[in-house]
Amino acid sequence: MAEFPKFISVDDHVIEPPNVWQDRLPQRFKERGPTSFQQRGTMNFIGGVFSFEPDEKGEIGDWWRFEDLELPLTRLEAAAGFPRDQVTVSPITYEEMRKGCWDMEARIEDMHANWMEASLCFPSSFVRFCGQRFSEAQDKELGDACVKAYNDWMVEEWCAPSNGALIPLIIIQLWDANLAAEEVFRNAARGVRAVCFSEIPAYLGLPSIHTDYWEPLFRACAETGMVINMHIGSSSKMPSTSEDAPAAVGSTLTFGNAMSSLTDWLFSGWLAKYPTLKLSYSEGQIGWLPYIIERADKVWEENRAWGGFGEKVPEPPSTYYYRQVYGCFFDDIYGLENIEKVGVNNACFETDYPHSDSTWPSSLDVAKKLMGNLPEDVIYKLVRGNAIEMLQLDFDK
Repeated sequence: MAEFPKFISVDDHVIEPPNVWQDRLPQRFKERGPTSFQQRGTMNFIGGVFSFEPDEKGEIGDWWRFEDLELPLTRLEAAAGFPRDQVTVSPITYEEMRKGCWDMEARIEDMHANWMEASLCFPSSFVRFCGQRFSEAQDKELGDACVKAYNDWMVEEWCAPSNGALIPLIIIQLWDANLAAEEVFRNAARGVRAVCFSEIPAYLGLPSIHTDYWEPLFRACAETGMVINMHIGSSSKMPSTSEDAPAAVGSTLTFGNAMSSLTDWLFSGWLAKYPTLKLSYSEGQIGWLPYIIERADKVWEENRAWGGFGEKVPEPPSTYYYRQVYGCFFDDIYGLENIEKVGVNNACFETDYPHSDSTWPSSLDVAKKLMGNLPEDVIYKLVRGNAIEMLQLDFDK
């Protein structure tokens, strides 16, 4: 291969600048809307759950205040540029983090340094990975205004000036599927083709995808070509084994919710009902996919009498997976050794900038090590071609 293709990363993150909501919310919402401030605090991550509290003896950090909540920015989510042994569960300030975490021009510079042409960015841990922060708002009118303000900032300020380098990814009003559908249509009209959704909505106290509750949203996504993107942790619950399990247990099991979510979708009937609907699983890696697809087909074939899916799933689940689902990876040797089973058209590369799992600024070296033995056409699909197809991007294939 003369030159490794430039990446289109389908999973990175943005740390929202302090002005996002205060610049865009109606005056009556500003006081209770998200505001940025500094204070000292401490943090922990045990049993798959983050905890934090103000603490005069703790480290100084930038925090968000929203209604009566106070939440810190963390070094884990702004780890770019820090040595691994300095990536700790602790608060951080905007001044301490790399500017590319929150500044569009600096982000593009960091992308160029990492052999990246384009990037799809999920929200920070304040907004949460499918915008569930605003679903938890006491005032749903305020929550609605916050969702729209975020999306306007994402489209108009983070992405529009980037000349295509930054790909818009919106959040929705999860507490109202009709409002969410309207927000999909509003943003599709200005070219957006990606929306965040929870891997397991029931974990958020919302209806599961086995109900009709989500029909307006799923139909809107199918009609507009809006890809449903589900990031690990977008159910506000990470896999773990016990309340006292060390963080390493949860970190090893991060794919678990993605696996459960895909199984939900394969037996939900939505992929059969809306054959143009597409799903993307971010940061879940891909090595687990061949088995769960095989198992789902086995259950579909042998357990039809009591499986509970009736006529909603007329074809083997693998049919819908290979037609409509994408897995995403940043470091998965086993998955790539089995890429034919995963599907050469069903996987996309990601860099996870600026999180602690990110391969930045060495993603090119990592990609060559992972994929250098694969055929050139497969490499091209994995690092950019499949992303172009999935997100309908105006890039040369």
